[in-house]
Amino acid sequence: MIGFIGGSGIYDALPLNDVRETAVSTPYGDPSAPVTIGEFGDTGTEVAFLPRHGSDHQRSPTNLPYRANIYAFKQLGVERILASNAVGSLRDELSPQTLVIPDQIFDRTNHRDATFFGDGVVVHQPFADPYCPHMVEHLHDAATDATDADTQQGGTYVCIEGPQYSTRAESEFYKAQGWDLVGMTAIPEAKLARHSSLVKTHTSVV
Repeated sequence: MIGFIGGSGIYDALPLNDVRETAVSTPYGDPSAPVTIGEFGDTGTEVAFLPRHGSDHQRSPTNLPYRANIYAFKQLGVERILASNAVGSLRDELSPQTLVIPDQIFDRTNHRDATFFGDGVVVHQPFADPYCPHMVEHLHDAATDATDADTQQGGTYVCIEGPQYSTRAESEFYKAQGWDLVGMTAIPEAKLARHSSLVKTHTSVV
């Protein structure tokens, strides 16, 4: 099963049939909202959709139930996750409406539970490549074929705590490091997906 994490725009674009909502309980509380499950078109493939910020976009990035969201997908049998988010651009050439499929993340968050481990269980999870390279490539190819928007494969997403965007000085610092995008939700989603052995990638819309 493929899991989608995003907003209402993503849900509206999914050609789902035989839709049902599933409330999932986890050891980490409830996910952002009930998970919507349906058949993707007439492919016979089930997909699951979860609105990251809640059904009414009522949750801020710092306070999202990231662990519950990923755990719920794992319980439902999701194997691959495709997430989407809106981001700010740190590059002049990445103009509004550009679609970027990043392949790296720099973590600037500091108030989020980023692991399922602890309490006597220590795991040093490899995380050199936070997103599946094959999914990044396939997603970029599919996006290029499906849309007239500018697309970019690869790039570094700096994830900040939020909910406010960075100051001008902070953005200049990020640009000087060679980073491309600034957003608020890539972490800890990617880390938790890796801890759960779920393959993940995401699209970022400037």
